[in-house]
Amino acid sequence: MSLSIGIVGLPNVGKSTLFNAILGKQVADASNYPFCTIDPNVGVVEVPDVKLPVLANIVKTEKIVPAAVQFVDIAGLVKGASQGEGLGNKFLTNIRDCDAICHVIRAFSDPNIIKEGSVNPQGDFEVICAELIIKDLETIDKYLDSSKNNPKEKTSKKFLLAQLLKTELEKGVLAININLDDDQKALLREFFLLTAKPYFLVANVDEDTYTNIRNWKLNISHFDKVVPVCAKIEFELSELPPADQKKYLQELGMEHSGLERVIQKAYETLGLQSYYTAGVKEARAWTIHQGDRAPQAAGVIHTDFERGFIMADIVSYEDFVAYHGWLGAKTAGKLRQEGKDYIMKPDDIVEFKFNV
Repeated sequence: MSLSIGIVGLPNVGKSTLFNAILGKQVADASNYPFCTIDPNVGVVEVPDVKLPVLANIVKTEKIVPAAVQFVDIAGLVKGASQGEGLGNKFLTNIRDCDAICHVIRAFSDPNIIKEGSVNPQGDFEVICAELIIKDLETIDKYLDSSKNNPKEKTSKKFLLAQLLKTELEKGVLAININLDDDQKALLREFFLLTAKPYFLVANVDEDTYTNIRNWKLNISHFDKVVPVCAKIEFELSELPPADQKKYLQELGMEHSGLERVIQKAYETLGLQSYYTAGVKEARAWTIHQGDRAPQAAGVIHTDFERGFIMADIVSYEDFVAYHGWLGAKTAGKLRQEGKDYIMKPDDIVEFKFNV
């Protein structure tokens, strides 16, 4: 499964610094002026996973293949982007190509770094959302205008949904936050709205705040969607060897790096989970949606696996470790054979059986 996260925000909020930290190397220009990033920088990051080395050791393989996430550093947006201000049109097109949006908001104070567009983190977020809403209203208005003289279309569920979307968007409600039934959610996808994309926020805090993060609280709506990160510290951390990274995190009183917490929030936002395959060839993590059944999970490996699915041999991660692999788990009665209706659980270890 390909997972793409667009990193967006106003100019100079720390998007490119965060992107560089996530990738662990200098890729994006992080200069102190607006529109430093013009074309989006794209990088693929391995998902940190402590379980894979354990599985690899049990099955005696040296090859480990983690799940991966693609991050896209998108040009800074300014007020008026929906009308083409700044790099608005390019910005909005790049967002449309991503699975989810990571809003980076400025929660640090540095008079030496130019501040564009707003005076506080809530304002950062609202400026971005307003531009996305304006663009989506253009999409909805275009559809309504083209359908108004079509009697059949005017009575359709899609037309009624468009009217509802227009009303709510004009109130400032993002499409993804509108209460819709399953049929309406399916129709919503036909509009390809920017505000229908799942999102979360990264608050780029200063170093002093980061070292006291347990007591930190940001006065912003959707606080439950916020991941506090110090992009500057994360970049410094990314340049250290793994052992020194762990020591540095301990000194900061942090258990997980910002990268790990950002990816965890991305998985949570998109409703994703991992399962594993483990054998002498490799130990590998695969990304699926929560609620996927066994054939769908098999299809992530190869479409033939889903079409020819017969059954799946499954052991939980805990049992796989406790009984030292497939044979031990089977002997202990911990191996289960599941059919087409089985709903995958997080951290299942799986072998699929299928017809070619």
